[in-house]
Amino acid sequence: MKASAFVYPWDVAGDPEAPARIASLGAGQVTLASAYHSTRALTPRHPRHRIVTAEYAAVLYPPGERWAGRGLRPYPAGRWAPGDAYGEAAAALAAAGLEVHTWVVLAHNSRLGAEHPDTSVVNAYGDRYPWAPCIAQPATRAYLVDLAAEAAVRPGARGTELESLGWYGLQHLHAHDKTSGVGLGDAGQYLMSLCFCPSCAAGYGEQGLDPARLAAGVRAALEPLWRGAVDDGGWPAVEKLLGQDTAAATRAWRDTVARTLQEEAVAAVRAAAPRGFQVLLHADPVTYHCGANAGVDPAHVLGIADGVVVPCTGGTGPLAPFAGLADAGKVLAANFTVVTGMGGSPATLASDAARARAEGATELRLYHAGLASDDDLSAVREALSGR
Repeated sequence: MKASAFVYPWDVAGDPEAPARIASLGAGQVTLASAYHSTRALTPRHPRHRIVTAEYAAVLYPPGERWAGRGLRPYPAGRWAPGDAYGEAAAALAAAGLEVHTWVVLAHNSRLGAEHPDTSVVNAYGDRYPWAPCIAQPATRAYLVDLAAEAAVRPGARGTELESLGWYGLQHLHAHDKTSGVGLGDAGQYLMSLCFCPSCAAGYGEQGLDPARLAAGVRAALEPLWRGAVDDGGWPAVEKLLGQDTAAATRAWRDTVARTLQEEAVAAVRAAAPRGFQVLLHADPVTYHCGANAGVDPAHVLGIADGVVVPCTGGTGPLAPFAGLADAGKVLAANFTVVTGMGGSPATLASDAARARAEGATELRLYHAGLASDDDLSAVREALSGR
């Protein structure tokens, strides 16, 4: 069962022992970040540093000429990943015998939202989410499609994994978060993630909804949750709070926007890539979910991409909607966190992987080789040696 470990360029650049250490895990492949959001990351073995602060979303290579004169364009990384940090790390990992695939974060960019606030998702109260570009806006879509193609197809890469290729919403670790005072389940998260920018307002109109009345309806639907009502979660709760027909119309607009963006981005990557280049999406099988694992229609996404990477740390249930649809040759990768301090369980990786395989998974993803402790990596090495 093929496995790939997630890695940042700064885990490798400046640490001559990193490529061999990662190769010794037995994964055979790495998924190396080429475009990534702002983060603060631990580097527990690096000889030069222990903490890396990526101050804003950036590409980890020199951006190309296609961006000249454009208002929306990727930002090159600062001192945390200078120059072609991706290229340097990729070459070192390949020299250690590892197959390198790119890891591209798309609709998650707080600097873009800060410098171009009109690109952000706007909730029903008028609050902007600077970390969440609205994927319905034409200029933003064009930016994301071009970014996908450029950041995915880096020299020597054999494939890519596209993260956050869909709607992003309220649920997001941002600065020092203070957003858990009210328990928002699926329904509350969906309502707080509905966008009311001009592009989305026009889209709701196409679905027969009045945007102003819809925003007022969303605010009214949320009011009981602010008072402490239990959000029982799931789509039935959204329908109960918003009304069945109205809820369906909002979802029709958002699902169409996400599906067409996924089609455009995958097509752009394929057009830029050599033959045989693999394209996977980080995916959640519930289309209305937002975030890094974008909500997708399983049948649709497996019709355009070579497969999906599905979060399984909380259980392998999300594999089921994809398992019955994956044709021969499609990748269904179960993604397990292997960092104990981040809620992972590397000690049970072997049994977790066996369960995932029994439920249709064809590959494993291991999050994250650079963040894990030595003990965590030892557990991964032991689990993979017995596959």
